Amino acid sequence: MPLALLALAVGAFGIGTTEFVMMGLLPDVAGDLHISIPTAGHLVSAYALGVVIGAPLLAAATARMSRRTVLIALMALFVLGNALSAVAPGEVSLLAARFVSGLPHGAFFGVGAVVATGMVAPERKARSVSLMFLGLTVANIVGVPAATAVGQQLGWRATFLGVSVIGVAAIAALAVLIPRDGAPAPTTGLRGELAALRSLPVWLALGTTVAGFGALFAAYSYITPMLTDAAGFADASVTLLLALFGVGATAGNLLGGRLADHSLRGTLFGGLTSLVVVLALFPLLMRTEVTAAAAVALLGTAAFVTGSPLQLMVMEKASAAPSLASSANQAAFNLANAGGAWIGGLALAAGFGATSPALAGAGLAVLGLGVAATAYAVDRRRGAAGAGRERVVAGHVPETAETVRR
Repeated sequence: MPLALLALAVGAFGIGTTEFVMMGLLPDVAGDLHISIPTAGHLVSAYALGVVIGAPLLAAATARMSRRTVLIALMALFVLGNALSAVAPGEVSLLAARFVSGLPHGAFFGVGAVVATGMVAPERKARSVSLMFLGLTVANIVGVPAATAVGQQLGWRATFLGVSVIGVAAIAALAVLIPRDGAPAPTTGLRGELAALRSLPVWLALGTTVAGFGALFAAYSYITPMLTDAAGFADASVTLLLALFGVGATAGNLLGGRLADHSLRGTLFGGLTSLVVVLALFPLLMRTEVTAAAAVALLGTAAFVTGSPLQLMVMEKASAAPSLASSANQAAFNLANAGGAWIGGLALAAGFGATSPALAGAGLAVLGLGVAATAYAVDRRRGAAGAGRERVVAGHVPETAETVRR
């Protein structure tokens, strides 16, 4: 694998750290700015909104630029957003800074996935994407706990300064490790990129992402009350258990990349099926501490097995202009985050029990399987129609029951 993938992983590590660290710093930020914790929670939403808006917008705006230049520029915007977060004097300015921090997130992963797959042989494309995403999953094991500890000891502003330093290191790595001719400008331009989004298979692939990862966030958003209320863990144990989720996610990410290079469809369907099974078993697994800890790790593994296949699926459906579609898939991941959390919350609020969000997630994973199956059925239908047209053009009449009898 090219060393340039390391530069993408460093950028992903910084992005993953700043995305998730705010959850651990909410009490510190709320106390320092004299706002309530629910109000401070809007800082998480501001980042997610930046991702959803920035992913397609920045991908479209940079459609004619060299992808190497785009990645460096996106990481510079990331550094700016986190530096502004560190010096923000109040709630409104911090909300704006978090929004700016989220803007480059989706476009970086989207364009980065295109660059990563362009640097390797076709049989290693999924693995190259998984290695870029490795930075994101490792951030949940190392980056987020370390950044949270720094924020608690030195103040939350120090955390965002530290994340800015990671961004500067990523810029240096991108400039040094990605060759100038290794990530050329797209040949299609904005019109071609937009045309790719008019394809039904692309939208079905994006729908699979929303439903599939919505299943994860329906459960993971409420994993703490599941572990404390259902499994009986003490509050102090939750941080270590969330690190187990990161370990599972890292293992699933690497496994999914390797398997998808052999069978993209099989890995996607297998991952979604395993996610259905794990989530459906959550009410049973949360009855003891040992099985609950295993459930957290298995959830990370099952969900992230599908990460690389979902990204590659979208890129294949928009093969002529993958940058915008790939970036849009990152927006879909964040819509899954918000939508999954909302659906899981509805189950919890309805009084169905602490583990009910997991069952709601299982339903979303089944929906993801259905959308993926529809996408592949559409592909087969279009492939058969295209083959029939080719035979007619070549002077061959497609076989019918009548011609077979003759």
